[in-house]
Amino acid sequence: MPRLIFFCGHAGTGKTTLAKRALPALHRATGESFCLLDKDTLYGDYSSAVMGVLTGDPNDRDSPPYLQHLREPEYAGLMKTARENLALGVNCIVVGPLSREVRAHKLTDRAWLGVGDEVQVRIVWVHLREDEARQRIAARGNPNDAWKLAHWDDYRTRLFMPSAQDHPELLLLDNSEPAERVFETLMTALGG
Repeated sequence: MPRLIFFCGHAGTGKTTLAKRALPALHRATGESFCLLDKDTLYGDYSSAVMGVLTGDPNDRDSPPYLQHLREPEYAGLMKTARENLALGVNCIVVGPLSREVRAHKLTDRAWLGVGDEVQVRIVWVHLREDEARQRIAARGNPNDAWKLAHWDDYRTRLFMPSAQDHPELLLLDNSEPAERVFETLMTALGG
């Protein structure tokens, strides 16, 4: 049964770091192959080129033009790549904010995902307090975060924290806990 594991959450929460740490641990625990599909790795250079043409800012990943023209095609391509790997029997770890999709429960909609019942789907929502996430974003110095930081009041209107009651499909992972405790909780929940 191939696995499709999502690491979702807002910027600066540590979802990519956790996914990269989980992949080899899952491989060791299960003996199965996994591929990492990070939205920023797959589409970062392409989106930089397009946003440079559209807005003159190749690092823009949050403005209205980005959200209008590139967000949906990036996620569509990400999911197509995951489906191709799953069809070949390769487990996939998909990393991206996916906040709209989580809010709308799309990651449990097998028709939207384009996967059958044979695929085991797990969704990890990584979260932090807003102030801590903002500090991490500023500290990492990624030029793609410049719009977020310069327009924080606009950006923060898109932030939300799903509740366990409304989103029982999610493993809610508070990444402000001690790192080893967070990782142990994650691996136990993922069966690794």
